[in-house]
Amino acid sequence: MGAINNNRHYIHLMGFGYGDPETGEPIITDSLLQGGIVSVYYLGTLVGCLFGGWVGDKLGRIKTIAIGAVWAIIGAALQTSAQNHDWMICSRFVNGIGTGILNAIIPVWATETAEHTSRGQFIAIEFTLNIFGVVVAYWLGFGLSYVDDNGSQVGWRFPIAFQIVPLFVLLAAVWFFPESPRWLVKVGRDDEAQYILHRLRGSSEADLARSRAEYNDIRNIVQLETKESSKNSYLHMLLGVGPGELHTGRRVQLVIRLQIMQEWVGIAGVTVYAPVIFRIAGFDTRKSQWISGLNNIFYMFATLICVFTLDRIGRRWTLYWGAVGQGIAMFLAAAFSRLGQDARAAGDENMASSYGAAAAAFVFVFTSVFGATWLTVPWLYPAEIFPLQVRAKGNAWGVFGWSIGNGWLTLICPVMFSNIGEKTLHIFGACNILAIPMVWALYPESNQRTLEEMDLLFAADTPWVWDAENKFRELKERQPGLITASAHARDVMDAETGVKRASGDEI
Repeated sequence: MGAINNNRHYIHLMGFGYGDPETGEPIITDSLLQGGIVSVYYLGTLVGCLFGGWVGDKLGRIKTIAIGAVWAIIGAALQTSAQNHDWMICSRFVNGIGTGILNAIIPVWATETAEHTSRGQFIAIEFTLNIFGVVVAYWLGFGLSYVDDNGSQVGWRFPIAFQIVPLFVLLAAVWFFPESPRWLVKVGRDDEAQYILHRLRGSSEADLARSRAEYNDIRNIVQLETKESSKNSYLHMLLGVGPGELHTGRRVQLVIRLQIMQEWVGIAGVTVYAPVIFRIAGFDTRKSQWISGLNNIFYMFATLICVFTLDRIGRRWTLYWGAVGQGIAMFLAAAFSRLGQDARAAGDENMASSYGAAAAAFVFVFTSVFGATWLTVPWLYPAEIFPLQVRAKGNAWGVFGWSIGNGWLTLICPVMFSNIGEKTLHIFGACNILAIPMVWALYPESNQRTLEEMDLLFAADTPWVWDAENKFRELKERQPGLITASAHARDVMDAETGVKRASGDEI
């Protein structure tokens, strides 16, 4: 919505502003309505993720992806044809439901089909493609903004309609994807699960042995989870009622907090309101839009860093270095924006331009670091850590947190930028600093561990990471035959250090 929010026809039709008759610059008169139209989408994702998690555990991952694609297509069509802000609000809600369903189920399907040694890489590649879609959508909007000097309805209707194309491709292609072997075991379709595991893991004798060990681990964990808890509703999960030693309530709290924090480190504001940030830094509207599009390209290429590092340094260290880099970038972007405004007020345009360029550069640094770190981990972690019996519902709680964080911020960001300007970036910088001790104390490492080992990792009675690791080692020693697939990995790296161990070594 970044480029669309600057289209004069869209602004006038939705009723939250107008175009300056002399300069053509957009004038926003109702920033709350502007933010509300953006944020209601996340109310839809909140509803959609809960529905998608429930359906995903009932009907399977593939059918749920198809349902989500249909919802999103309907929502996109309604948005494209919107005639007023009420229509747009309702259609964005519908579109959000479809996105929520897809967000709840696709990461689960991906983690359940990938090997534990490359699970992070698999998800990171998906996010590279996701941001590629964001880049295409943004530049479509930017290119069409030249039609009637950004005053044509084609400039905002076509970019919204364009999303229907990949959604139709997904709807047609998803029926050729393999169903999750873990879901198949859960519902008693063991022969299909074994066949798919054999096809996914390779055809050699060593691959066959690994797939058999993985299947046996899945069967063992299904039996364990069935004994531990039969209360799997969303309310039971949130309150932690009846999970035995599975501690699903704690896991729900972790993923909700992580997803909300992902938005508060600054990406929700930068993604949607980057042109506003660049205008604060002193660039005119057209140049702000151009720089925002270039920033998105840097963002996309930065996600490739995560493809090669996430399974090597782990989830925790990825979040650590990301928070440090993002925090520094936010503080410096805010400082240079302030200096640029002061220089312009003093009549020094040369210094103002220099400070503005520096502020823009640190916004680029922020989005690049985020793309390499915090973009992927908060989506991967919820899909990894929940028991198989409720994995889709568990991931839905993560999307629930993302919806709250994103909806909350996109609603208040216009108000924050309007009232406190660049100081908004200081708030985001502070949130990055606060995230570091939170991750250190509460989020155990999931890297290089099988999905079946997660129940052992969260078996401790306290929320602290050090207790979780001690309990994990204790249970592995006490029940050496419960989880064996990790011992069959050809090249497994230690979860925390990233040091490779020889095939056959126990974690």
